[in-house]
Amino acid sequence: MPAISPTILKQVKAIELRSRGLVTALFAGEYRSVFRGQGIEFAEVRQYEHGDDFRAIDWNVSARLGTPYVKSYTEERELTLMLLVDQSGSQHFGHPRSKSALAIEVASVLALAAASTNDRTGALLFAEQVERVIPPGKGRRHALRVIRDLVAFSPASRRTNLTAALHYATQLLRHRSIVVVLSDFLAEGWEQPLRQLAVRHDVVAIALEDPREHDLPDAGWMELEDAETGQRRLVDTGARGVRGRLRALAEKQREERNRAFAAAGVDHVVLGTATDYAPILRQAFAQRARRMHR
Repeated sequence: MPAISPTILKQVKAIELRSRGLVTALFAGEYRSVFRGQGIEFAEVRQYEHGDDFRAIDWNVSARLGTPYVKSYTEERELTLMLLVDQSGSQHFGHPRSKSALAIEVASVLALAAASTNDRTGALLFAEQVERVIPPGKGRRHALRVIRDLVAFSPASRRTNLTAALHYATQLLRHRSIVVVLSDFLAEGWEQPLRQLAVRHDVVAIALEDPREHDLPDAGWMELEDAETGQRRLVDTGARGVRGRLRALAEKQREERNRAFAAAGVDHVVLGTATDYAPILRQAFAQRARRMHR
């Protein structure tokens, strides 16, 4: 492995220091409550008892034996967290920080949170294709390796293929895992692969946005460049109608994205490059923990 530059090591240390307090603030020992029951393994098939969840009925066994039986599960002692981190061209847009930088920091917080409870963390870094896979491992040292690889990663292409990354994760993960997808979801064809991934795994989508993608500033004529294709176009941002059409298009994309999350049955969080992500994550995970305890 090539030597890691002092600059990257310094960035990793800075992220660790910033994340240390956030891990405590965000989870306060409740990391397992947020993902409670998601790492489960089959225990046995037993006869149905009053109060059992009817959704757990094993219909094949019940039909064979002529009386209801249910599948029971036990929570695994350790969970596996897999981070799918989009680092394509559109991710490098944003102010005061890019969506890419936001994805790296949020992924770092989650990796350190998993390490604090001795759970396993891995990562899959992608742009046009999956370019880096970090197998799940335990401990702070491994979490720092994940952060280091995130910081050092430079994709070979600026284009996005979220579909390929989701398919790759589905084939890679043999046991039920927590899969967190960090992306702006500005891609096509990912809806069905996301549903397939969520059939077996607990998937959380973290959608990253920059305010200017939804509300273009009035700055007169601007040359806008597609971060992934390099195509450029002159746009009159001073025209109210132009800004309105772009805003409507962005809102339509957002609504379609959120409907796709709902159809896949995955939780989702929206984080912006210009806002503090910590309160938003804290609220989202607190709501999730309460829901898991019902």
